Amino acid sequence: MTNLQLVALLVVALTGSATALTREPLRQAAVAGIFGLALAALFMLVQAPDVALSQIGVGGIALPAMILLALAKIREHGE
Repeated sequence: MTNLQLVALLVVALTGSATALTREPLRQAAVAGIFGLALAALFMLVQAPDVALSQIGVGGIALPAMILLALAKIREHGE
């Protein structure tokens, strides 16, 4: 394992922990997006570019977007 892979693994561990520990849903969506992109970078470093591209689409874009849309619907319904 190279030093760059080790650093990427630590970043993934930190952002994953931050996602789990964040209590506010709006901030959690942002942190989850950063976690998805960090995980995609780790996949690129371990030479899995196809998995990395999927992770960018799902974990970096689609999941935070769905969370934000759900929060908007909840706030709209609450008013």
